[in-house]
Amino acid sequence: MAIPFAPRRGAGAANRRWFVLLPPLLLALLLARPAAALVEGLYCGKRDCYEVLGVSRTASKAEIARAYRQLARRYHPDRYRPEPGEEGPGRTPQSAEEAFLLVATAYETLKDEEARRDYDYMLEHPEEYYSHYYHYYSRRLAPKVDVRAVILVSVCAVSAFQFFSWWNSYDKTISYLATVPKYRIQAMEIAKQQGLLRKAREKGRNRKSKEEVRDEEENIIKNIIKSKIDIKGGYQKPQIRDLLLFQILLAPFHLCSYIVWYCRWIYNFNIKGKEYGEEERLYIIRKSMKMSKSQFDSLEDHQKETFLKRELWIKENYEVYKQEQEEELKKRLANDPRWKRYRRWMKNEGPGRLTFVDD
Repeated sequence: MAIPFAPRRGAGAANRRWFVLLPPLLLALLLARPAAALVEGLYCGKRDCYEVLGVSRTASKAEIARAYRQLARRYHPDRYRPEPGEEGPGRTPQSAEEAFLLVATAYETLKDEEARRDYDYMLEHPEEYYSHYYHYYSRRLAPKVDVRAVILVSVCAVSAFQFFSWWNSYDKTISYLATVPKYRIQAMEIAKQQGLLRKAREKGRNRKSKEEVRDEEENIIKNIIKSKIDIKGGYQKPQIRDLLLFQILLAPFHLCSYIVWYCRWIYNFNIKGKEYGEEERLYIIRKSMKMSKSQFDSLEDHQKETFLKRELWIKENYEVYKQEQEEELKKRLANDPRWKRYRRWMKNEGPGRLTFVDD
């Protein structure tokens, strides 16, 4: 009776071990590279840069520069004249150009100390194939200008643009307020009390024309408005500390201040259970309304007093206040004739229809 073939126990274990070791072996074969010091595509390719220039590895910078100038004059495409019986690279204009480029590449590699150090390391350690590629292309593709200088110049340019833009908005705001009768009359009264307008209209040797007197009076009124009116929000007087450059410089200080303030807040109000002061209550109200500090500061004082009287720092009170504001806005829009026309247009025409009706 024939006995069926039964595999040995050790054979199955050996096969499993081979399956476990097979992927690392294949990966090693795929990543394996010949340990050749000269690699095509790096530096001078298969040629040794020292041999291309005809110098030794201990040559100085002066010797390398001298050898480069001699070979560059010899193989320059515009000056190359082949000599009878000349052999080697550069026997034709095309090969002379290739030789000139190879000489230039060798000189660019050896004249820089860091590049020369990397090249010497590649000659001494040819097995570090990928490391040589990384150092070569990271140096070749690196920006020629210092990135820190570019960032500094960009930040300064943005800060200058910010300052002049904010100052232009501030001047336009002052010019507009000078045309508002309420502020213009008050500014003229202050100017008369201080005698500024009388000085502008004085007569004497240096008598001014009507246009000059008018311009001087206008500047006086604007200066009084600048000194008497505190403009807040997006049209306030620009401050140096608000520029991007100073914000970046002061960022560590602001960060440390915020950490200290936050720790004090947790200790005083969460751990010790102290009551909120007026400043803390306004801060909570501002955060609930999702307003920036400049937006909240631009509100009138009576509005802030109303917030405090209604205790809006309490979440339940703020929700009631928010609902009241939404209802009031709906009533105001319901009585607005332009809003009514818009709703009729959305109902009858809609934004997706074209019409040739003039009205």
